[in-house]
Amino acid sequence: MLSGPVNPGIAGLNPYKPGKPIDEVARELGLSEITKLASNENPQGVSERVRLRLSEAVADLARYPDGSGYSLKQALARNLGVDAAQITLGNGSNDVLEIAARVMVQPGSEAIIAQHAFIVYYLAVTASGGTLITVPADHYGADLDAMLTAVTENTRVIFLANPNNPTGTWVSERSLTKFLDELPQRVWVVLDEAYFEYVDEPDYPNGVHLLDRYPNLMITRTFSKAYGLAGLRVGYGVSTPELADLLNRARQPFNVNSLALVAAETALSDQEYLAASREINRAGMRQLNAGLTDLGLEYIPSAGNFLTFSLAGRDLSAALVNQRLLEKGLIVRPIAEYGLPDHLRVSIGLEAENTRFLKVLRHILDP
Repeated sequence: MLSGPVNPGIAGLNPYKPGKPIDEVARELGLSEITKLASNENPQGVSERVRLRLSEAVADLARYPDGSGYSLKQALARNLGVDAAQITLGNGSNDVLEIAARVMVQPGSEAIIAQHAFIVYYLAVTASGGTLITVPADHYGADLDAMLTAVTENTRVIFLANPNNPTGTWVSERSLTKFLDELPQRVWVVLDEAYFEYVDEPDYPNGVHLLDRYPNLMITRTFSKAYGLAGLRVGYGVSTPELADLLNRARQPFNVNSLALVAAETALSDQEYLAASREINRAGMRQLNAGLTDLGLEYIPSAGNFLTFSLAGRDLSAALVNQRLLEKGLIVRPIAEYGLPDHLRVSIGLEAENTRFLKVLRHILDP
């Protein structure tokens, strides 16, 4: 029993539920062969260049990390064509999103998100005491016109993922700039580009290139996906120097550990690894698109490294299919909490992993 008052926003939250870890499935089901396609991780594993650099960095673990992240910020600034003063580092981009919510949201203020948006926006806004306004999706994606209509005098920030997780939908550069042109500049826009490196769509915008035009815009990205560093948790935000200064005041000291700092800087320079990650994803996306189509399953076209497919109208529910996949050692992501109870999300894996998933799924649906 609690002995004193607590923040009501936090007391009412349901904790974030990540994809099941391999060890948990092994313990629960006694399996040895397990394929995890649940958390949009890079199936290529860590780059050899990063492995070597990490082995060297271990010698300095008795020291605190560089709290300013100077070297990584300089590398990011050169890579992105921005000033280092525009960058905020975080323990994954989730950390940066939560810092942004603390800076931009307070009790009595409103934040807008799209239906089926990344659940961390809800968690961050609610924990900060703000009111969340969820705008219905348009074909599973963000309806920017409806989001504009939802803006009130109390609106402080709009969180927009491009592409969105878990649907994989994206907004074009023309749609985004029209939206930003019509939005009052007093309203912040946090543009979450966690899957930026995977996108091949010709009309997809690079949010960093829009910062000079829109001072109310902030971009977040991560090293957890295409750069293969999910286990080290490092992400970043890019904004105006003035906003970055406020964000850096709100972040925890040493919020990015020493190994994450050196790994991210090394990964940023490993363009061969990044190119291979992108090619693996392209090939895997084609493979899963074709396989799901062959199974007669509808899926949401995705610009990320995952695919969300529907089991509506099937004899087996999405929840039951997910359980049977688990029993065969295949971990995918149920997404009922995102308002999609008839769908499952599968991450793009290596060719053999995708083949195994499609084979097992076929056996479950057509035994």
